[in-house]
Amino acid sequence: MTGFLRCLATATGVLWFNPLRFAPAACVWLSRILNVPRLKPLIGIPADRRILGPHPFHCVGEKYIVAVAEAAGGLPVLVPSLGEAADLDAILDSVDGILLTGSPSNVEPHRYSGPASAPETAHDPHRDATTLPMIPRVIAAGMPLFAICRGFQEMNVAFGGALWQKIHEVPGLADHREDKELPLETQYGPAHELELVPGGELQKIAGSDRVVVNSLHAQGVQRLGEGLEVEARAPDGLIEGFRVRGAPGFALAVQWHPEWQVMKNPFSRALFAAFGEAARAHAKGRRT
Repeated sequence: MTGFLRCLATATGVLWFNPLRFAPAACVWLSRILNVPRLKPLIGIPADRRILGPHPFHCVGEKYIVAVAEAAGGLPVLVPSLGEAADLDAILDSVDGILLTGSPSNVEPHRYSGPASAPETAHDPHRDATTLPMIPRVIAAGMPLFAICRGFQEMNVAFGGALWQKIHEVPGLADHREDKELPLETQYGPAHELELVPGGELQKIAGSDRVVVNSLHAQGVQRLGEGLEVEARAPDGLIEGFRVRGAPGFALAVQWHPEWQVMKNPFSRALFAAFGEAARAHAKGRRT
């Protein structure tokens, strides 16, 4: 079909849409509706499912959305955590990268054959049922994947790893939790140094062998998943960064929170910039 699409006849004439463009199959619904080429990569962010009042809501923290928009240069798209009802193939056909965020909830321990959680522990089985099967598909597709905090733990579990549920109770490991009574600026302030693996992806992005990061987590890696390579360790030896060995695309996970005030921290900004650049390259490759 060529020419213009007539939209509406009015008293003063006829309004017209712009010429039709038939986008490649990889282009998403938003690009088709707007009928313009997509200049920014779409970054899917799986949501938490939370009960607010009597109703379930699908939520993503604003700091992650802002980090994608400002530091990664992407268009954030919230992905509802529908579990088995989620059409993962359609979701991954529609986005150029996936960001797995932190959350107040923890991965359910039966997912990694762990002991039962303490009674007060928050869980999100809908998110588990969405992200855990999503992760290997993202990696297999060569799609960029960046995982933070809970996302870091999800990624480890998805590859067959296990988690400490209370690392502050493990002999030889430090207390990595924040003091929730303090202001947010202090909770997310510098907490400890990390040693980055020489020649690793994080070391290349940082341009240094050591960085200082925040620390706001009670859980941590007990056993690293199959096919994952350590990228960073805390002073007590706890793994705080890893990548997927041999992944065809960007595939990094970090335990700390680089999304916090991302534009004020050069290393955090560089992490998201690298993720965004990988997503742009992936999007371009799908269109050619």
